[in-house]
Amino acid sequence: MTRGRKITIILFIALFLPVHLVAQTSENNALTLDQCLSIAVQQNPLVLSSMQQYKAALARINQAKAFAQPSLNWDSDLQPKLFNFGKAGEWYFGISQEIEFPGKRSLRGKIASKEASEFLQDIELLKLDLVFQVKQAFYHLLLSQEKLKYAQQNLELAQDYLQKAELKYEAGDVAKVEALRARLESSKAANEVRSASNDVRLAKAMLNFLLARKKYSPLEIQGNLKRAPIGLNEDKLIARALSFRPEVKRINMGLEREKLTKKQGYMSYLPDFELGVNKHRIIGEGEFWDFTLSFPIPLFFWQPKRGEIAEAEANIQALKRDVEHLQNAITLEVEEAYMNAVTVNNQIRLFEEEILTQAEEVYNMFLFSYQEGEIGGIELIEARRTLIEARISYADALFNYGVAIAALEKSIGQKLEGDGQ
Repeated sequence: MTRGRKITIILFIALFLPVHLVAQTSENNALTLDQCLSIAVQQNPLVLSSMQQYKAALARINQAKAFAQPSLNWDSDLQPKLFNFGKAGEWYFGISQEIEFPGKRSLRGKIASKEASEFLQDIELLKLDLVFQVKQAFYHLLLSQEKLKYAQQNLELAQDYLQKAELKYEAGDVAKVEALRARLESSKAANEVRSASNDVRLAKAMLNFLLARKKYSPLEIQGNLKRAPIGLNEDKLIARALSFRPEVKRINMGLEREKLTKKQGYMSYLPDFELGVNKHRIIGEGEFWDFTLSFPIPLFFWQPKRGEIAEAEANIQALKRDVEHLQNAITLEVEEAYMNAVTVNNQIRLFEEEILTQAEEVYNMFLFSYQEGEIGGIELIEARRTLIEARISYADALFNYGVAIAALEKSIGQKLEGDGQ
């Protein structure tokens, strides 16, 4: 076997043996997908800001349940002159406390608690969207690194072929056009490496952004685009989405809050009380104790109905319509994500069972013919490009499947069983 043939076979083995689409790194600080998700959730400014708003909402629960402040009362009567307190004929000194009708204070606390729970579901929705974005960016970086690896290997082969073509041209074994074609292929391969390198750089910048880091901070990841297929059932996915989506939980809590608000309006018919205890002194007669109980009379009883109750009832009816619209929208979203996942999974099976095998067989045939001198390098280059394009398309399909599963998890509000990231 000639030296040139040995080099060709070695390069072929390096490029075209089955490749596991794994981002390899020798550094200890390479981040996994789970680590990226944890960092994003813990450091994302929008999540942190929302958590502070949630804490503020929790604080409002205690404010809503607070008792009214008591009042100290002092009354000086029968003064011979204005502000002549010492010679007042009569004075009162005591304390009074407003006491709400039983149930009003706890009802306000429940309403405030529902509002805080709505804030919490907003945070869960924000996290759900953030997790999807991080997964998409992580898979895109894996894909970009995979394409860069193929581009670099293609460049090595193109440069090797260029070297051989120039030697053959100088020896008069091939026409000048083949050497020119080899130089063109080498230039194209070098440009593809530059483009792929830039894609990796931009993909890292996007992932850094989502991790709340500086765009071009050093970043290494480890992961695999290849993932085991997940068993999916469309009806069960829709049922899970309607139960676990944060928007569904939030709107249900909003309904409960408005029902409590309506109840609060009805309770406004019930009077609050004010109790007072006073020490009463009358000059020449002595000191006495007074006890006072007072409460308002709801003469204008129609006002609560036209105000708070009517507003709450209108909000309840509006939220019920919102529930119907949300359920339809979620169902459509799950169906679309499900169909995307199934379609891409079928594409992956087609690549694994037919396309990749056929592309490798064709290249092997062209490589053998080239080594035997039956075809020129131009034909071999075309066959090599076809195989590389097939492998890149396979990587694209793996990326699309990962994103489709991430979108499906976002649509149901939960991680799918069997998804090991």
